[in-house]
Amino acid sequence: MKNVVVFGTFDPLHAGHEYLFSEAKKLGDCLIVVVARDAAIRSQKNREPHVLEEKRLQAVSQVASVDKTVLGDSDPSEYSLLKELSFDCIALGYDQSPSDEEVKKILHAIGKDSAEIARLPAYKPDQYKSSLIRAA
Repeated sequence: MKNVVVFGTFDPLHAGHEYLFSEAKKLGDCLIVVVARDAAIRSQKNREPHVLEEKRLQAVSQVASVDKTVLGDSDPSEYSLLKELSFDCIALGYDQSPSDEEVKKILHAIGKDSAEIARLPAYKPDQYKSSLIRAA
């Protein structure tokens, strides 16, 4: 069984994210979605979450293509959850940081060199982008 993992804030969840999930699911058998904690949004994005973590986690868990949801690390730079999770592929959004090269370095540092990295295409980014939706 091939596990695919996706990370994000999903703040708020929208059709672009649902497209990301459906494309990521095509890469394996089980899609695990890691939802960023409120503390991580505050520290990484320097803003308050629009939707609190438990509501975002619940919304993501309702998406048909998602098999498992978990809350991320309070400090994502520690990669504790990434070390714990069993996965074969990390699927990243078209505009998601870090770069593929940085992800390769992180995977190497935590002993998961065999995991593949997939960069997924955008779905109507002029319409479905969280920052645009929050600004509306």
